[in-house]
Amino acid sequence: MKVRTRSSAIIGALVLAASLTLTATLTTASADEAQAQVVLTEVARAQGPSAGAAGPDGKVWIAERAGTVRVLGDYGLGEPVLDISAETTTDGERGLLGVAFDPEFAHFYISYTDLEGTSTIDEFAVQDGELQPDTRRTVLTQEQPYPNHNGGDIKFGPDGYLYIAFGDGGSGGDPHGNGQNLDTLLGKILRIDPTGGDGTDAAPYAIPSDNPFVAEEGAKDEIWAYGLRNPWRFSFDAGTGDLLIGDVGQSEWEEIDWAPASSKGGENYGWSSMEGNHPFRGGTEPANHVPPVHEYDRSGLGCSVTGGFVYRGEAIADLAGSYVYSDYCDGTLRTLDIENGEVTGEGDLGVQGGEVISFVEAGDGELYVLAIGGAVSRIDPA
Repeated sequence: MKVRTRSSAIIGALVLAASLTLTATLTTASADEAQAQVVLTEVARAQGPSAGAAGPDGKVWIAERAGTVRVLGDYGLGEPVLDISAETTTDGERGLLGVAFDPEFAHFYISYTDLEGTSTIDEFAVQDGELQPDTRRTVLTQEQPYPNHNGGDIKFGPDGYLYIAFGDGGSGGDPHGNGQNLDTLLGKILRIDPTGGDGTDAAPYAIPSDNPFVAEEGAKDEIWAYGLRNPWRFSFDAGTGDLLIGDVGQSEWEEIDWAPASSKGGENYGWSSMEGNHPFRGGTEPANHVPPVHEYDRSGLGCSVTGGFVYRGEAIADLAGSYVYSDYCDGTLRTLDIENGEVTGEGDLGVQGGEVISFVEAGDGELYVLAIGGAVSRIDPA
C-alpha cells in the first residue's frame, strides 16, 4: 500500500465517489467472450475504510483505518461495534488494516499496528452476532522496523486456518533482506491455528503440523509462503480455494501471485531478489522462484496494486470466475481470467473506484470496493 498524492488533475479523475453509479463494459482478450456490464453503486460513506469481512446474518463489517469497525446495513454504516482508535495510529501505513471472522462466526479477528508500530492480531469471541469485548486476547505480534510495508491483511482459508500477510518491514528495497530470510515473519504469508493453543501468552495459537517449514532449522514454523514485499491484499477463491496475492512493487512492477488450492505451501515469490519477473538491483533469480501469474509496469497511472477477489456472486453472470482487482493510484477495476495458473483473459471494467484501498467479499459472493476517500461501493449489474 502506498498513501501518496498525485496532481490535482489525476486525483480529480480518480476520485469519482460522489457519483452513485458508473456504467462500464468488460473488455477481454477474446472477442468471443461475453461482456459484463456493471455499475458501481455507493452504499455508504466511511472514515478511511481500510478492510472488511462477511459477518453474521449476511452483514458486511467494515474497518476504518483509524480504529473503528462498523456494520453495513440497509441505510449505510451503523455506530461502531469496536473502537481501538486510542490504541493505533494512521502514521505511515499503520492503523487498523485487516478484519476476519472464522468460518463459524464464533470469533472475530483484527489486524492492526499498535502505538509503537507493532503488528498485532487480536481475537474476540462472538455471541449472537455480537462481539464480546471481555474476551479479547492477543494472538500474535510482530515488531515492524519501519512504518510502511506492514501488510496486515488476514483471511481464513478453506482449511479453516488463519492466514496473515506481513510486508518486508518497510523502508525501501528490503534493506534487512527479510523477503528471503526464513528466520523472520516479515515478507511472508503465515498460517496458524488461532484457537489451537492453550490460551496462554506462551502458546496463544498452534502451528499446523503440515506447514512447509515446521521443524526446519533456521525457519519460522508459522511461514506458509515467502519472498513478498508488501502483500497488501490477498484472497481465496470461494469456488476453487486457490490463493491470490496482490504484492505491491518497489518502483517498476506490480504483481499478482497465485497458488492452487492443492499447494502444500513453501512458495518463494522472489522478493527482494526479484521484482515481478525481473531481477531487482542486480539480484539473482532464486532457483525456486514462483513467478507472478500477472504483472504490470508503472508506465501508466498505476503505482500500487490492490488485490481483490474472484467473483463468485450470482448478480453478474458474465463476471463469474473472473478475478477483480485494482490499483491505488489508477483506480480502474480490472479483471483476470486464470486457468491452471495461466492468465487466459484480461479485462477492464472501465469504472473508477477512486483510490481503491481494498475489496470486500460478502457472504453471497457479491463484491464491495473501498476507497480511502470514504466511498463504500458495491459492484452491481448495469
